[in-house]
Amino acid sequence: MSFIYKKKLVSHDELISAYPMSAKDILIKKERDKQIKDVLTGASDKFLVIIGPCSADNEDAVCDYVSRLAKVQEKVSDRIIIIPRIFTNKPRTTGEGYKGIAHQPDPEREPDLQEGLMAMRKMHLRAIAETGLTAADEMLYLENWPYVEDLLSYVVVGARSVENQPYRLTISGMDCPAGMKNPTSGDFSVMLNSCVAAQGSHTFLYRGYEVRTSGNPLTHCILRGAINKDGQYVPNYHYEDLIRLLDMHEKRNLANPAAIIDANHANSGKIYSEQPRIVREVLYSRSANPDIAKFVKGVMIESYIEPGSQNIHGRIYGKSITDACLGWKESERLIYTIAEHV
Repeated sequence: MSFIYKKKLVSHDELISAYPMSAKDILIKKERDKQIKDVLTGASDKFLVIIGPCSADNEDAVCDYVSRLAKVQEKVSDRIIIIPRIFTNKPRTTGEGYKGIAHQPDPEREPDLQEGLMAMRKMHLRAIAETGLTAADEMLYLENWPYVEDLLSYVVVGARSVENQPYRLTISGMDCPAGMKNPTSGDFSVMLNSCVAAQGSHTFLYRGYEVRTSGNPLTHCILRGAINKDGQYVPNYHYEDLIRLLDMHEKRNLANPAAIIDANHANSGKIYSEQPRIVREVLYSRSANPDIAKFVKGVMIESYIEPGSQNIHGRIYGKSITDACLGWKESERLIYTIAEHV
């Protein structure tokens, strides 16, 4: 057989029962969810800053980082809603390398999905309990969603998943905002088609059931840049790109027009230090055109405690073992800059 069934994993009901969300944190999340929803529907003019490590590889370092964000959030709460990136799954283009804490709770050991599911849930719970900030995570593995659906305030569908029908249909049944990234080709139509699909109602096979979804009106676009046929990075955060996406969006008649700009990945050419410059250009575009200001609801930034990256055997606390990230000092300064210009 091609599949070797190693062991049956804990069910999501069992894991949630073992690691429940406290009554206090349930109320915190409810309020956070409303605030984020209000931004995406236009009821609030606050700006979303989705920021954090490329991959949440170490619980202590990640929770330390989120606690720093919480202190900044208190100072900018009148203008900004900070959503920590706690990405527990890491997509790998070739299938090789570290796949995230949900896959490898210890990056230097073999995968252990049972321990990974527990590590994923415990990290999100701890971050909320210690900071009051509910997080974003990437839906790389749809099977993981039931294990954290009560904890997340934002989900991301990556560039390599956005064309996949099961992702679009599953997002249509989620109750939280979902950002659909443009595919690596950069095709805006593909991204917009994914939003149309996810905002609609569907009947499909899910976890052994025939289910029907109501549609997710909070599904929106994330621009992350593209890669052309020659393997070159092509940014799509410029003024002209935003105008083009806004025009295409209006023709689709989608609910709650919104876009988030990813300042790293192909937009920065994976040069992490370019992120502040890119964010500043996005802020300038918003100031230059009120339609863009209404449409661009936030930015996404890859940031950790220490700048840059290290290999998987590195021992520098709070430094990425995947894509290079902006360091804390630069990140804090950038958040205050954003607050001054939104």
